[in-house]
Amino acid sequence: MNTELLEALNILEQEKNISKDTLLEAIEQSLIQACKNHFGKADNVKVNIDPDTCDFGVYAEKTVVEEVEDPVMEISLANAKMLDSKYELGDVVNVEIKSKEFGRIATQNAKNVILQKIREEERKVLYNEYFEKEKDVVTGIVQRNLGRNISVNLGKVDGILSESEQVKTEHFRPTERIKVYVLEVKDTPKGPKIQVSRTHPELVKRLFESEVTEVRDGIVEIRSIAREAGSRTKIAVWSNDPDVDPVGACVGMNGARVNAIVEELRGEKIDIINWDDNPAFLIENALSPAKVISVMADPDEKTAQVIVPDYQLSLAIGKEGQNARLAARLTGYKIDIKSETQAREAGLFDEMEEYDEEYDDEEFEQEDINYDEENESSDAKVYGMPGDEE
Repeated sequence: MNTELLEALNILEQEKNISKDTLLEAIEQSLIQACKNHFGKADNVKVNIDPDTCDFGVYAEKTVVEEVEDPVMEISLANAKMLDSKYELGDVVNVEIKSKEFGRIATQNAKNVILQKIREEERKVLYNEYFEKEKDVVTGIVQRNLGRNISVNLGKVDGILSESEQVKTEHFRPTERIKVYVLEVKDTPKGPKIQVSRTHPELVKRLFESEVTEVRDGIVEIRSIAREAGSRTKIAVWSNDPDVDPVGACVGMNGARVNAIVEELRGEKIDIINWDDNPAFLIENALSPAKVISVMADPDEKTAQVIVPDYQLSLAIGKEGQNARLAARLTGYKIDIKSETQAREAGLFDEMEEYDEEYDDEEFEQEDINYDEENESSDAKVYGMPGDEE
C-alpha cells in the first residue's frame, strides 16, 4: 500500500473538495506525460492504479519481434523469453517502466500536470459552489474600492459590486457586512467572476423570503415588484391560504419583519399592497396611499385611465412622478391620472358606464385635512426609516 500517496489524496479531497478519482486520473495523465517526454511517445503506455491502496504500475505494451527496429514499441524474442518463456513472435508483452528512470525534466512536467489538474478542479468546485447561489442573496464583507466598483468578499472568492449596481445613497466602509444579490457567475481561467447587485428588485424579494416564513413556504406569493433603489419599492402580495393576511404576514408583529428589510436597505421605503386579478382593483391598490375615484382599465392595450379627487392628484402622482411610475411598473399598465376637475372638463364621466353617481365629494370638503405621502391613510402598508422624507 502506498500510504503516503493515499494520505495526501485524502487530505486534498477533504480540504479542496476534489474527488479522489479525479486526483488519481491526474496522476495517471502525469505518468503518461512523463513517459512521452522521456521516450518521445506514449501510445503504448498503460497505467494501472488501485484506488483503494494507491499502488500503481506503469507498463509499455511491446510487440515481440525477431529484430527490434523501434525499442519503444518492440521487444526482441530473447528479451521477452527472459521475462517469460511462454512468449512467442507476435505476442504483446507488458514491460514495466520504472518511474525512477525518468529524467528531471520529465518528472517536473509530470508534477506540473498534477498541479494544473488540481488548480482546474479547485476552480471548477468554486464555480459550481457559487453558480448554485446565482439569483440568490448572500452576505459579503466589503473589502476595498476598485475605482468606482467595490470588491465584496463572499467567503472563498470576491464579488464585484459595479457602479451601475450600487445605490447612489449608500456608502460602505471596509469590513462592513452587507447583503447582495448574485447577478451572474462566470467561469474564467482565474476562477469564478461574480457580479453582485444592491439595486436589483429581486434583492427585496429574496430578503422577504428570508424574513417571512409564509413567503418562504409559498403560502404568500410576491406576485409583482417595482423598485427605485434607495428610495421606494412597491410589492404586490397574494395569499394561497384564505386564513392568512398576505400584507400582515409581510409586515410582521409591530412591523418587525418589514422593518428588518428596511434597515438592510438603509431606510428604503416599502409599500406592501394586496394583489388582485382584476386590473382596476390592482391599479387602485398600486396607487396607494392615494385615494381613487375610478379606474378604467383596458387589458388588451395595457392602458388605464384613473380619476382621483383634486386634492389627491399630487399624492397619486408622487414626488417627481415616483408613485405613478412605480404603480405602472408594478401593474404592467400605462396609467394616465387625472383629477376629478380635469376628468369633468374632458367629459370622461360621460364615458364611464360604471361610474358611481353616489360618490359624494362634499364630505371631503367638510374636513380640513392636509394630505401628503407621509400621513395619508390607506389600505396599503408603507414602511421606512423614521424621519425619512419622501
